[in-house]
Amino acid sequence: MSGTFHLETYREALVFLATAGVVVPLFHRIKVSPVLGFLFAGAALGPFGLGQFGQDHEWARYFTIANGEGLSDLAEFGLVFLLFMIGLELSWERLARLRKFVFGLGLAQVVICASVLAAVGYYYFRVQLGPAILIGLALAMSSTAVVLPVLAEARRLNKTSGRVAFSVLLLQDFAVAPALFLVSALAEAKNGGFTAEQAAWAFGRAVIAMGALIFIGRLLLRPLFRMVAAAQLTELFMAACLLVVIGEAALSAAAGFSMGLGAFIAGLLLAETEFRREVEVTIEPFKGLLLGLFFVSVGAGLDIGAVAADPVPIFVYAAGLIAIKGAIIFALARLFDIDWRPAAEAALLLAPGGEFAFALLTSAMAVGVLPGHNGADAMIVVTISIFAIPWLGRLGAALAPPATEAEDEQLYADLAPTAEIAENRVVIVGFGRIGSLVGDMLKRHDVPFIAIESDVTIVTDARADGVEIYWGNASRREFLMRCGLEQARALVVTIENAHAAGEIVGLAHEIRSDLTIVARARDAGHATELYKFGATDAIPETVEASLQLAETVLVDIGVPMGYVIASIHEKRDEFRKLLQPSNEKARVRQAERNRKIRREHARQRISGRAAEESGEEA
Repeated sequence: MSGTFHLETYREALVFLATAGVVVPLFHRIKVSPVLGFLFAGAALGPFGLGQFGQDHEWARYFTIANGEGLSDLAEFGLVFLLFMIGLELSWERLARLRKFVFGLGLAQVVICASVLAAVGYYYFRVQLGPAILIGLALAMSSTAVVLPVLAEARRLNKTSGRVAFSVLLLQDFAVAPALFLVSALAEAKNGGFTAEQAAWAFGRAVIAMGALIFIGRLLLRPLFRMVAAAQLTELFMAACLLVVIGEAALSAAAGFSMGLGAFIAGLLLAETEFRREVEVTIEPFKGLLLGLFFVSVGAGLDIGAVAADPVPIFVYAAGLIAIKGAIIFALARLFDIDWRPAAEAALLLAPGGEFAFALLTSAMAVGVLPGHNGADAMIVVTISIFAIPWLGRLGAALAPPATEAEDEQLYADLAPTAEIAENRVVIVGFGRIGSLVGDMLKRHDVPFIAIESDVTIVTDARADGVEIYWGNASRREFLMRCGLEQARALVVTIENAHAAGEIVGLAHEIRSDLTIVARARDAGHATELYKFGATDAIPETVEASLQLAETVLVDIGVPMGYVIASIHEKRDEFRKLLQPSNEKARVRQAERNRKIRREHARQRISGRAAEESGEEA
């Protein structure tokens, strides 16, 4: 190992991490999207900003980004991880239900916007037909990496406008491969080649490659994660997640598609498995960090000098791009029976350019089918328009008052994500012999529930029986949130590990202090600890077994059932009072429960007496 340390090797990584540490808290405090912060930071610190002083001033090298290209190579993984997470939030069923907007509205948007923008380039800017078509396709793309975080941050991804925007963005991701194929075709045509047979073979090869990605994923992903989950090693599970995301992205890129499309397919394949929630929690930090790096790289690509030299035409062209695309998307959305408010919001978000434009334009310039100055000008316009997305998102959200949003959600209820965690479910942590029995009783009373289990064998068997169960670590806040704890009706903790049970109960009570939490306890002492952590009821196995034995004996020797049930409830209430810690909040909460229990006891006594009297009369 070399003893020489080169700070230059780590400089840009350190600059980015320092930027993230400042930008995210600062922009959260002033209630502005961190996306804007990363974009501005990239522009300020990039090679066209303060980075240009690094050659003449030694101090500037340590606070700036001199190599934007090296940064963008790593930043591309931000988009890859974003599309993987989007795939996890979907399913093949939901994707099929969105087909009208994906393959109808999305395809119409790409074709019409590309045609109109190509015509503008051909007739107004006098660009040749082939390059004009490429520029039109590039400008027709929107920014998946910026639009989706803006929607998610405003909690509008599952609104009608968010679903429409996502559908169009998804089709654009599919369109990247044909667009790159067109670049290759134009390059071959320029060199005098590329026959119809070659075109057919290239297209067929792409279809075969996509089918192979899906087939291999369906065949291997679930067995792989079952094997990894059985090892119970967090590091190994994280490595498997990264392998799947990056591996599918690399295979997709090798087949001629975008890396993001391969990651999206991997997410779709994992969305229907029992590992979905744990994978989401594991990948989320990588996605957030790499997306921030992506935004910094986009900002770093903005040539501030070129903009400052002649700002008026550039801003006019950017505004023109937004106006043309916005008008077309709004008109198309209305043709697809979308109400004007969500149509307008989706149009505002999708009107600016997107990151795929950089890939298309760069590829076209590299093979010589697009003049360098045309491509550079187009990329500056795209970058300027991307800066406007967070503000356009706020403007679009302001167009939809809450009253009309409820109507829109009802009107487009068929687009709602059926796989999402529904409200008023009971969450069962631990699905062994006790948890499965609780689930059976809930099912008998038509109470929906979701189960969590760390034993992959139990999870596999329960999945085979049709139970909605997920493998994962329930002692992690993010995992419980992903499983819908905030909307849950109650939480039942049945795991044997006393320490983990207390940790889960305390965490759940911290997330939702009003949540009904029923936990299994080993004995009376453990029950008292669980009450201190915030359990509504803690059921000691020893006490409950004794009460069940007493109930059985009393009924078998002829004591009326009504009296037995009432006395068992009274005794259970006495134990509960002894086990609960003496704090005011617990006393108030338990007093309300005691009143309900006494009312139930009174009803049972009356029923028991009535049954006894009818028996004597008989």
